[in-house]
Amino acid sequence: MVIRKHLIYFQMKSGILVYILLFGSLFLTKDATAQDPDNSVTASGVLKEKNGSPVEGVSILVQETTTENKSSSDGRFSVKATRKDVIIFKKQGYNTVIKPATALDNAVVTMIPSLIEAGDDDDVAIPFGVRKKRYISASVSTITGADLPRLPLSSLPNTLAGRLPGLYVQQMGSRPGTDDASFLVRGRSSYNSNQAPLILVDGVERDFVNMDVNEVETISVLKDAASISWYGMRGANGVILVTTKRGSATSTKLTFDVQGGVQMPVYKTRSLNSFTYATLFNQARANDGASPQYPEADLAAYQSGSDPYKYPDNNYVDRFLGDAAPIQRYVATVSGGNSFARYFTLLNVYNQAGLLKGDDNPKYKTNANYRKYNFRTNLDLRVTKTLDATIDFGGRVEEIRYPSAGIQTFMSTINSTPPNAFPLLNPDGSYGGSTLFSANPLAMLNSNGNINDLARTLLATISVRQQLNFLKGLSANALYSYDIQGMYQYGYTQNYARFGYDPSGELVQIGSDENTPLNYKSSAFTGNVRSNDFWIGLDYDKAAGEHTFNFSTRFQRRVLAVPNALDQKREGISNRLSYSFKSRYFADVVATYSGSQEFAPGRRFGWFPAVSAGWIASDEGFFKPLTPVIDYFKLRGSYGVVGSDDVSVRASAFYNYYNRSSDGYNFGTSYTAANGSSEGSLANPYLTWEKAKKASIGFDAKLFKQSLDLSFDYFDEHRDDLLTSDVLPRTIGQSRVQVNQGKAKYSGYETAMSFRKSFNRFTLGINGNFTWVASKVLALNEAANLPAFQSEVGGNVGRVAIFNREGDITYQRLFLVSEGLFQSQEEIDAAPKQLFSTLTRPGDIRYRDMNEDGIINNQDMAATNYSDVPKTYYGFGLSLKYGAFDLSAQFQGVYGRTVSIINVINSGSSANGYLNQFSTQSWTPETASSAVYPRMSLTNRGNNTQQSDFWLRSGDYTRLKVAELGYSFSAGGLRSVHINSMRIYLTGFNLLTFSKLNKLDIDPEIPSSGYNSSYPYVRTFALGVNVKF
Repeated sequence: MVIRKHLIYFQMKSGILVYILLFGSLFLTKDATAQDPDNSVTASGVLKEKNGSPVEGVSILVQETTTENKSSSDGRFSVKATRKDVIIFKKQGYNTVIKPATALDNAVVTMIPSLIEAGDDDDVAIPFGVRKKRYISASVSTITGADLPRLPLSSLPNTLAGRLPGLYVQQMGSRPGTDDASFLVRGRSSYNSNQAPLILVDGVERDFVNMDVNEVETISVLKDAASISWYGMRGANGVILVTTKRGSATSTKLTFDVQGGVQMPVYKTRSLNSFTYATLFNQARANDGASPQYPEADLAAYQSGSDPYKYPDNNYVDRFLGDAAPIQRYVATVSGGNSFARYFTLLNVYNQAGLLKGDDNPKYKTNANYRKYNFRTNLDLRVTKTLDATIDFGGRVEEIRYPSAGIQTFMSTINSTPPNAFPLLNPDGSYGGSTLFSANPLAMLNSNGNINDLARTLLATISVRQQLNFLKGLSANALYSYDIQGMYQYGYTQNYARFGYDPSGELVQIGSDENTPLNYKSSAFTGNVRSNDFWIGLDYDKAAGEHTFNFSTRFQRRVLAVPNALDQKREGISNRLSYSFKSRYFADVVATYSGSQEFAPGRRFGWFPAVSAGWIASDEGFFKPLTPVIDYFKLRGSYGVVGSDDVSVRASAFYNYYNRSSDGYNFGTSYTAANGSSEGSLANPYLTWEKAKKASIGFDAKLFKQSLDLSFDYFDEHRDDLLTSDVLPRTIGQSRVQVNQGKAKYSGYETAMSFRKSFNRFTLGINGNFTWVASKVLALNEAANLPAFQSEVGGNVGRVAIFNREGDITYQRLFLVSEGLFQSQEEIDAAPKQLFSTLTRPGDIRYRDMNEDGIINNQDMAATNYSDVPKTYYGFGLSLKYGAFDLSAQFQGVYGRTVSIINVINSGSSANGYLNQFSTQSWTPETASSAVYPRMSLTNRGNNTQQSDFWLRSGDYTRLKVAELGYSFSAGGLRSVHINSMRIYLTGFNLLTFSKLNKLDIDPEIPSSGYNSSYPYVRTFALGVNVKF
């Protein structure tokens, strides 16, 4: 098949290049590590704390070389050196130890925990470089790849939930291959829809959804102006920097990480049986003043199940959604190098099966599935003594399979089709159906074909760094990257006939569809997405006594080409000047001049300045009396202006658009269409970017002999030039033009703590972080005569997410104010007239007459302060280690979040009266005092389906996001089989959820999860083994 040829060709071409890079590096390593045997020594020994506990993962470096090694799980190390060499031992949280190589002959080296902040001497990723954490005055949170859980998930970002202060992570789904996460950094500060941070991998704008945790070195979240102004009008929503692992000058190291497990639904829809459904249907008709649809004899037949063909009773959820689906993850890494070349290579295979339960079809797969193959090779070269180069090459092949009708359509079918609509199979083996419900879910899986979406992605980056010897400390840098993603689609198509019983009891065909043979749908190329990133710049470092200076400048340009759209082009110049005095006082000044093609010529560029300063107060002499308690204390603060160019409602909004179609304008009282062109959206040549003025102040501290880390930040932001609709009359005949007349502000604080203490063979770790954010709309370009109760000015920036039955999302700020349910006709007659239905009855929702005009309609909708973005989000965790065993758990939660359940409670279709399991709690005359929901109705439902606060619920939750139990085998017993370390572990994801939405079977991260068109959220259990050679 064509698509298979593409796949094989891609894999062969990519694999050849990977292995050339890898084994070329191995060859170079072998040649370059040869030493004079008379001068060489082997520095060896074991690294321990004072209590005798081994210290794993210590970097062992040979001074003035690139040779590096790591201590094993039992603390042992061995490294080749010469007799004159000096060996350096470094690890986060410990003081650095320096020993001559000749003193390390099976020696015991004691590692003493550092009396300053853990990781204070480590490199932290900043824009286009790294910096010691001690000298960072901006607000940056970092987590290492080693601290992330090993989970068999297709979306790496989901592992970040609850782990970093200021970062809100929301899982957006669980469909195989589409369980991406959304991010917010310090809440939502704009009411425009896209508030996602900028994401860069190794300095290039890329997502990290499909990365494996084994290729991650660090993930840093940049949150204040000083850290993000480098990105100009791309940084207002925060920045996430991902750095990948690189090789070190050591002997070749091989690692295997293998996992197998299952995924199970967190919630399943509780379906009605046919007897209950028919009973509720009769009640709904009674509420409408109609006679029963199902006589007592039919109800008795449904209850007894005596005739499953005439009186079917289908539980579609149990029949077509499994209780578990397998998942596998295989990862291999190879790393090493020498003074000339260092390499890191990763290969990853991932497979995720779906929960759909179709019958076996010999010609195509009926279940959903996701497969992924990805690889990475990072190569570092010392070309000359002054020239360094990196060559990074990676890619992946992904294939998502799903039913031909689509998973959303299939899920909607099983959640909206009544249990008694038809038998899935008739006595003669034909598919059942009816005139009201023509889609048969069994046939949708078994006899409708499938679709396979294939994406192949290549990522290539080359960079060079040249030291310029005419001025000591000056170097030139350049980077070029090219990414391309090709997308294809292929599959199988087939139609099926449906048959149902007519009033005489005979099977007759429903509709005109016929059974057709299975046809192969040839591959279709759906386009390439290409991106080019380029930057060139200079770095200058200068030390003069106790003064240290650094200056960096970069010219950057990015071009993104998307099929059937205009290219997106951005460029700019970023400059940063850093100063430090006595390694105690430090400051940064950043100035960026950047532009975007989103705006009209002459209005595309702007300046984005920022400043920051820091002071390590604990280094002062007056601080010494406090050092028995406070080991380390740093104050820092920043202020600056950044921007966001993601404001256009359409591409190039500064152009006038015209529609060319068969219909132009409508004329006359009959609205007769006249052929021709018509005007589209109005242009706004003055459109500009959002401007965010950010201020932040905070501190970092280490207490009680380095056992307790604390950090705190207070932040405040004013955002101007937010996009809003201009106030124009409808007589203009066009859609309202978008203008930059909105303003908003937000402020809040975030704090984080971590505690670590060892007691002989027992180690305890506790971590937690907490973020609180409050926002307010300052200006919104509202109509001059808008009633005060409808004004959104003064409310928070968020909106409540409303999911329609097709799964699309809108954001709602205006709601009718509910006042319970009408209990009698007298109450209805005495209340203002509600115009949403032809007839208001007892059991309907009662609304407040906000404008007091005696009638209730959309003019009574009021602005609310509800938001689906939480005001507070937090995370906390616990880790325990005793001997060879380790246990960890991480919780994540939110508070102050509101969700709408209107489309959950009213799920279904008009043909079945939108009846579901919640209908059992609806109003009837007998349940009037305890009813939770309004009355059921088949014909007069308009009053109860309005957007009102009646349907709003708390979206707060606390979730056990990750738990892991592991056992590490003794290194001594593994050496005989040439294994450095081996660990087995059991891990879980989305394990427990505490939420008021549990009783509704709603996952709190997505309000519509588990209903209608949404694939169920899953929890994951997996057993894994990690082996290092």
